[in-house]
Amino acid sequence: MMQKQRYYVTTPIYYVNDVPHIGHAYTTLAADVLARFMRLDGREVFFLTGTDEHGQKVEKAAAARGLEPKPFTDEVSANFRELAEAMGFSNDDFIRTTEPRHYRACEELWRRIHAAGDLYLGDYGGWYAVRDEAFYRESETVVGEDGIRRGPSGAPVDWVKEPSWFFRLSAWQDRLLAFYEANPDFIAPESRRNEVLSFVRSGLEDLSVSRTSFGWGVPVPDSPGHVMYVWLDALTNYVTATGWPNTHAERAGFWPADLHLVGKDILRFHAVYWPAFLMSAGLEPPKRVFAHGWWTVEGQKMSKSLGNVVDPYAVIGEFGRDAFRFFLLREIHFGADGDFSRRGMLRRLNVDLANEFGNLAQRTLGFVARNCGGVLPAPAALSDDDKALLDSAAALLPTLRAEIGRQAFHSGLEAVWSVIRDANAYVDREAPWTLRKTNPERMGTVLWTLAELLRRLGILLQPVMPDAMATLLDQLGVSDRSFAALEAPMPGGVALPAPSPIFRKVDDEAGKGV
Repeated sequence: MMQKQRYYVTTPIYYVNDVPHIGHAYTTLAADVLARFMRLDGREVFFLTGTDEHGQKVEKAAAARGLEPKPFTDEVSANFRELAEAMGFSNDDFIRTTEPRHYRACEELWRRIHAAGDLYLGDYGGWYAVRDEAFYRESETVVGEDGIRRGPSGAPVDWVKEPSWFFRLSAWQDRLLAFYEANPDFIAPESRRNEVLSFVRSGLEDLSVSRTSFGWGVPVPDSPGHVMYVWLDALTNYVTATGWPNTHAERAGFWPADLHLVGKDILRFHAVYWPAFLMSAGLEPPKRVFAHGWWTVEGQKMSKSLGNVVDPYAVIGEFGRDAFRFFLLREIHFGADGDFSRRGMLRRLNVDLANEFGNLAQRTLGFVARNCGGVLPAPAALSDDDKALLDSAAALLPTLRAEIGRQAFHSGLEAVWSVIRDANAYVDREAPWTLRKTNPERMGTVLWTLAELLRRLGILLQPVMPDAMATLLDQLGVSDRSFAALEAPMPGGVALPAPSPIFRKVDDEAGKGV
């Protein structure tokens, strides 16, 4: 039996100093859609998410709560597991950097980098942002009118001086540039690739990769008092989860990862430091790193002080999980910044989902229930109009393979909605309510064509809206829901269950179902 092609997709591991918000949901949703799509397309998939639980920021957040770091991270990590369940994510593993398996992988990676001659012990003095867990060059910092020096993210920085292990990042400049040249798709989108190339070409400085001023981290092997820099620790999670350094582990064959999905603020760590660490340790870099944009809310940056942080649970409660999933991937081009607004959410639910798609299903299945005794008619000869509609639906799978494969979720969904709009126009042209009196055989062919189209749409949209599409496919009596099942058309003469609406509208003013 031929082995399935493997696909390994990851989210960043989320830092446990805060509660989950729309940004966390967005990245993991994109990974979930990719994982679901690849599974339906016959791949063997490994989808990883988890939490990053070490570092000075976590130590301080725990202290502020009057807790030791481990009980604090136990509590907050659970919040991210709960978000994954609430959003319907299908991750195969949830990794925590406080697990023994992760300590083993970090220690082995360190030893290999050390053996390669890329680590040395010295003293570090530099500008450090606790909030970002990042060191910045002085040229990257600015002193504001308030006298506070800040890094490029706006986080305050302090001068840190302490003994430290260093990674010889400066020695990797030419090798990284050669790697980017040989792998033009390694960083996406193109604008982010250009940013990384500019940063690396400007000259790389050796990187401090241990700390001695606090103790909440993975201990550095054979170096008492040192813990690993949180980013070296955190990035290692991607190989930890494959069972590394055990090359015979069940998931060992998934490395290198096919895709790391990250926010644009952490691209440098994934596209510069991470491949250098891996290549130093004798491991392959991931195949691709995609950095998406940030969400604003009603045109404003999300912040606790403004009280506008979007709570995913509240959105799910009002609009439904699948509508939220659809909105996040349909509203903007993945990779660009986007704005969350209630008006936009209502438009996507009430117009795209309820009016255009939901109404198409309701018109078709309701007509079969009322006028055909609940039995889907068998088709007669297909007209050119029927064939054109079904051909456009058949073209969707290769289109989606291409668009989702390059993380262009918005473009893929637009292609699907173009077919949905064509199908609604087809209903109006064919007018089955008139054919019922004038040409019942033709009416039956039209209804079968629409049902077959809905079957295809239901199967293809499962990765984005798994619950709603399960409901639609149940109403169509479809049991085989893999992409392979698209090859054989559905039979006619089959009794269908009673239909019910797939999407519920939400009133613009009161937020109540209408």
